[in-house]
Amino acid sequence: MTIHPVVEAVTERIRRRSQPTRQAYLARITRARQAGPVRMRLPCANLAHACAASGPDDKRTLTGGRAVNIAIVSAYNDMLSAHQPLETYPAILKQTAADLGAVAQFAGGVPAMCDGVTQGEAGMDLSLFSRDTIALATGVALSHNAFDGMLLLGVCDKIVPGLLIGALAFGHLPAVFVPAGPMPSGLSNAEKAKIRQLHAEGKLDNAALLEAESRAYHAPGTCTFYGTANTNQMLMELMGLHVPGTAFVNPGTPLRDALTAEAARLVVGLARDEHQAPLGEVVDERAIVNATVGLLATGGSTNHALHVPAIAAAAGMLIDWDDLATLSAVVPLLARVYPNGSADVNHFQA
Repeated sequence: MTIHPVVEAVTERIRRRSQPTRQAYLARITRARQAGPVRMRLPCANLAHACAASGPDDKRTLTGGRAVNIAIVSAYNDMLSAHQPLETYPAILKQTAADLGAVAQFAGGVPAMCDGVTQGEAGMDLSLFSRDTIALATGVALSHNAFDGMLLLGVCDKIVPGLLIGALAFGHLPAVFVPAGPMPSGLSNAEKAKIRQLHAEGKLDNAALLEAESRAYHAPGTCTFYGTANTNQMLMELMGLHVPGTAFVNPGTPLRDALTAEAARLVVGLARDEHQAPLGEVVDERAIVNATVGLLATGGSTNHALHVPAIAAAAGMLIDWDDLATLSAVVPLLARVYPNGSADVNHFQA
């Protein structure tokens, strides 16, 4: 396979620049991986605590040997459309794990806020800070060290970067991200812009504006424009952290449920196969450059100029805006998705 020389050069300079910190990170996760599942080395009282609330079958599985135990960390809440579908996912994931002779435990929840709700309000000041709170909450959920793999459920702007940054602290484990998918297309962007303009001119009242906005943001799922939330899903797929093809499938559909179940099957299989690379090895300089190239080629959110370097740093890699700029000079834009065009993310999926 031929790689563009600039893409190859940027990848190599990131690798060289990051060698000391990357090697230290890999050494740390290698030690953790070689130690094996902590659960089976826990004192009896600790292990009893870890499965006290489990049903009889799961308790026998967790205490009886080397069965795989998967942590579920979720950003579910029922206020935000993007995260509301996640309510039903743990049951699907747990049942799928059980069918495979494994266990999935809901390890913890993380906060999730929406810039679309807080923009122009004081809550917006918390938005970027929330990413690091989410990373910390993810680390707390995983700190019980009773797990062999991770399922990370989240969608929006700071949530997915926060989940990934936190999970990379436990990069000796395999991980699969589980998205919810976008809501079906509603009021078109062109019509929405027209109504907003009429409102700004005083030709439509607030009731008419709210009715239009409610036809645009109208159902469970991610907003349909290609902002940071949907770009998150594209990047997780490009980095190899999704079930392939799962980024933009609508919630509440048989395919979405099948993809959710497949995420559990995938991570259980990864956890059982000691030859499979864990999260911290998957997220290497090639994955970071691949994500950046995909970000540029699809016209994704510029917020990832903040998130991609932070994700890389959590895995011991050092990248900067010069790397992003060098790549941007040679990566063509292949898609025109709103706000970089008229199509929405459902058109992009189609």
